[in-house]
Amino acid sequence: MTQGNADITMNDRPVFSAELHPYRSLGRNGHRVFFLIAGALSFAHMAVFMISGAWPVVMFFGADFLILFGAFWLNNRAAKAKEIVSLSRTNISIRKITPSGKETEFVFNPFWARFLVSRKPKIGITAMHLRGNGRETDIGAFLPLDDRERFASAFSGALARVKRGY
Repeated sequence: MTQGNADITMNDRPVFSAELHPYRSLGRNGHRVFFLIAGALSFAHMAVFMISGAWPVVMFFGADFLILFGAFWLNNRAAKAKEIVSLSRTNISIRKITPSGKETEFVFNPFWARFLVSRKPKIGITAMHLRGNGRETDIGAFLPLDDRERFASAFSGALARVKRGY
């Protein structure tokens, strides 16, 4: 009986695992520096227009800064999304976590699943999908092109090894 349990846990051990995150060019310190500079420039322009008597322009500079801050806040919030892809000998699990924390999990049988990659000649990979048992989900839609190529190569290789029984 103990031998059977050892086989089950060995089959459930991930052969491939990846955590996918959207790429963002600025880190936390970069955002601070950017907003310090943008705030200082906005304040300086606001002061110039206030002194010259064009006070309605001051409101537009304030609104511009608030809109810029809101756009960056939404962008940083979207960066909290992630996908966790795990492949074992018995299943493929894709957990998608939205920026709000809502989690959706898709589970596929690796022997029935097909990993589909859409390519354009001059662009590269435009979409990646996993299909099986009448269901389909996309993978890594937010990844940059280079990361899509690396992920597709690694995941398809691991899936092929599992299907061959290695």
